[in-house]
Amino acid sequence: MREILIVGGGYAGFYTAWGLEKKLRTGEARVTVVDPRPYMTYQPFLPEVTAGSIEARHAAVSLRRHLRSTRLIAGNVTEIRNADRTVTVRPVSGADYELPYDTLVVTAGAVTRTFPIPGLVQQAIGLKHVEEAVAIRDRLMTAFDQAASLPPGAERQKLLTVTFVGGGFSGVEGFGELLSLATSMLKFYPELSIDDLSFHLVEVRDRILPEVGDKPGAWVVRSLERRGAHVHLNTQLVSVEDGHVVLSSGEEFDSSLIVWTAGNASNPVVHNHTDLPVDERGLVVVRPDLRVGTDSEPVPDVWAAGDDAAVPDLASPVPGAHTVPNAQHAVRQGKHLAKNIAASLHDGRVRSYRHSSLGVVATLGLGRGIFQYKRLVIKGLPAWLMHRGYHVLAVPTWERKVRVLAVWLTAALFGRDLVSLASVQHPRDAFVTSGDPQRAGASRASDHTAA
Repeated sequence: MREILIVGGGYAGFYTAWGLEKKLRTGEARVTVVDPRPYMTYQPFLPEVTAGSIEARHAAVSLRRHLRSTRLIAGNVTEIRNADRTVTVRPVSGADYELPYDTLVVTAGAVTRTFPIPGLVQQAIGLKHVEEAVAIRDRLMTAFDQAASLPPGAERQKLLTVTFVGGGFSGVEGFGELLSLATSMLKFYPELSIDDLSFHLVEVRDRILPEVGDKPGAWVVRSLERRGAHVHLNTQLVSVEDGHVVLSSGEEFDSSLIVWTAGNASNPVVHNHTDLPVDERGLVVVRPDLRVGTDSEPVPDVWAAGDDAAVPDLASPVPGAHTVPNAQHAVRQGKHLAKNIAASLHDGRVRSYRHSSLGVVATLGLGRGIFQYKRLVIKGLPAWLMHRGYHVLAVPTWERKVRVLAVWLTAALFGRDLVSLASVQHPRDAFVTSGDPQRAGASRASDHTAA
């Protein structure tokens, strides 16, 4: 039986496996997906997870529930040796081992790109996974509880200061949703006022949301500033040691919550640990039909898609352009990849991937959004409704669609759930300390050491 190995269970990997299950004949091949997480994260929902508009589990699609005939391996691929047709797998527990394949699909996904900024690794949190989105929400809510018990001053100001670094879609949407959550929480905290909140968005370029036009991008900045936010353009983060933010503009302030969304980097296994052809950005070189290699030097039986693949953009008028690394392309590339792999096994026609953008849409907080398709720009509530409508249709499986709609309907009737569960990050505290707050710090240190 032919072995089809998929590296990564994100958008492209999940949809490739899902499509192959429907297209392969019985006993024709075994599909294996290697990923450390047992679910696919629907990343466009993460900003709403941070705001409590969507339950965390509803932004995660179970691999085992929906990939019924696919073998799933919990682990990371640490090396690809196509010359030997093997990969090295590092399981969640146990020793590394080699896994052979006949057909390889590289959909490892991108990782968060960081820089050697003092204090960044110690203080910041990303916004690429469900766990991070939940932690951001819980930290903000916990900060409100703590700040409400403090008198006005530096300590309370730090607790209520939030800093996002990165003005792309992930950063702007997360920033807008968290700002919306914070302002809506004030009515439950009579000790606090809007003047106590300090939200900062830092972007190195002279504009945010590069996927939209200049005027819509400027409108988003004005919209955020009208809501009390501080948008720092043409500004770099210089230092963040001990939560003290220093910007290249000379501004300094203390911030208890720092979220880093300043771009993606190619997965280390693709960038550094493979004998497959990669370009100067560390992306797998891919032909228009998603096969790895070039027309003159193809790599047999190896395919790639998603954020780690340099897929030619046949719909772009710019020569040599590649598809942008977003969910819209990753989903469609995964579906296309399944069709092409099945066609290649059945001696059918393998087709080139071509997809024109459906436009871009972003949420900026409850009831606020922006949509652009070519010259058509829609702002405010209609754009926000379009954002919700598009993504509830795009999230895979009817089960997830119904769950998300149910949460939205409940929130519309009763408001968002404002309970912080930050204590779940230290689940042994109550057991170890027996309710003694003097021992809670030692318990957390023990948990951290054990982890």
